[in-house]
Amino acid sequence: MKAKTIMIQGTMSSAGKSLLVTGLCRLFHREGIRVAPFKAQNMALNSCVTVEGLEMGRAQAVQARAAGLEPSVLMNPVLLKPTSDHQSQIIVQGEVWDTMDAREYYRRKADLIPYVTDSFGKLAEQEELIVIEGAGSPAEINLRENDFVNMGMAAIANAPVLLVGDIDRGGVFAQLYGTMKLLEPEEQKRIRGFLINKFRGDPSILEPGLRELEEKTGVPVLGVLPYLDVHVEEEDSLFEPREQAGEVNVAVIRFPRISNATDFLPLEDEEHIRLQYVTKVRELEDPDLIILPGTKSTMQDLNWLRSVGLDARIMQYARRGTPILGICGGYQMLGEEIRDPERIEGWDSMRGLGLLPMITEFQGKKTRTVVTGTMRTVEGFWRCLAGQPVRGYEIHMGVSDFHGGETFARIGETAEGRVVGNVAGSYLHGFFDEDPLRSAVVNALCKRRNVVPAPPRSFREEQEHQYDLVADALQEHLDMDAIRRIIGLV
Repeated sequence: MKAKTIMIQGTMSSAGKSLLVTGLCRLFHREGIRVAPFKAQNMALNSCVTVEGLEMGRAQAVQARAAGLEPSVLMNPVLLKPTSDHQSQIIVQGEVWDTMDAREYYRRKADLIPYVTDSFGKLAEQEELIVIEGAGSPAEINLRENDFVNMGMAAIANAPVLLVGDIDRGGVFAQLYGTMKLLEPEEQKRIRGFLINKFRGDPSILEPGLRELEEKTGVPVLGVLPYLDVHVEEEDSLFEPREQAGEVNVAVIRFPRISNATDFLPLEDEEHIRLQYVTKVRELEDPDLIILPGTKSTMQDLNWLRSVGLDARIMQYARRGTPILGICGGYQMLGEEIRDPERIEGWDSMRGLGLLPMITEFQGKKTRTVVTGTMRTVEGFWRCLAGQPVRGYEIHMGVSDFHGGETFARIGETAEGRVVGNVAGSYLHGFFDEDPLRSAVVNALCKRRNVVPAPPRSFREEQEHQYDLVADALQEHLDMDAIRRIIGLV
């Protein structure tokens, strides 16, 4: 039998669709139902690599884990990764399909529908229930043609729809009513319930408005969800980092095209760490660790780094002995030169920061792999990681050649990353997810500040706890009996 379905659509981006899908996946998983997430098209620079070496949106990977599943590209058949303000790389079923601007993409959108229906069909054969997430708003009437993300996807899956509005931004009744009325009559029939998200205060105050909304639309309001203080990864296009107090200052350079910013989420909850995202020279004051993160456009963001003067400040701290870590694109920037013979990013070559003895050359083929290895013994600050197991994943389009320095990690028989003194770089995303490795870095930073380290934490246990918090909130504040009847689970 094919899976039952329910679809979460929103009145706008960041209405809470991803969080609701995550919570529903965990809630039904706890009830013993084989449930999986699905999002036909995601636009994000936060991606991950599956065990098969295929690329998908990180938000759907998080939802899969909340459902007790390994992430699969069937859950996210189309991923758009912006390479500039006008172009995106198109990932289809885990592989690079093309790079194009918005006009060309919408001209060729119909070509992607078979991939979406194929992925959904295969997933529906494997699971009992699929919780589908829309994108943006279904009321973008200029994008209705060849839609396979919102109401088009609901038609493909024959899915009932719950429409969620964000009351925190104001105008939630207009959001829900206006979205409904801009849909075609057949599309309106698919909306089986309204959800209101991010409410602060006494929900009884909303009652008159809720009843009038129901009268005007004929659609019931199935719950008012309070503003939840939970830490669950969502799409990075709306990435809002949490900065907190702490004696140890970790500065992450926030590139305009920062990718896989979720690499640093495990550090946010470390007791003594103040994680700061930096875009200006004056913000980079007295750091204990500087991180250059991944980026979808390495050369463009290196050019930006120079334009705002952060390159000189980083090199100044490097000379002082401040630990510096580059990951993926940030790692490539630390080298002496980046070459782009195919002009993938628009330059033939660009001088790097010169902190690591390596030259990187971009190539058309993308590396995607999940790896495990062991950190090597090196000189300087990064000696704190000697012998630590490391696990992560690579997503990059460059090959780096070294002519000095020390190997950072050993992946089988392969050298990974480079270290010179306190400057280190690696292609591995998910570097801080491993508890012993992260604790070793945090403890070494605390020691430099004469701070007593806090007891070690389990990042994965904390993630599981957050999924449960969301599921508990849905169970308490939504009419789950009505939602089960809409799905057909009763």
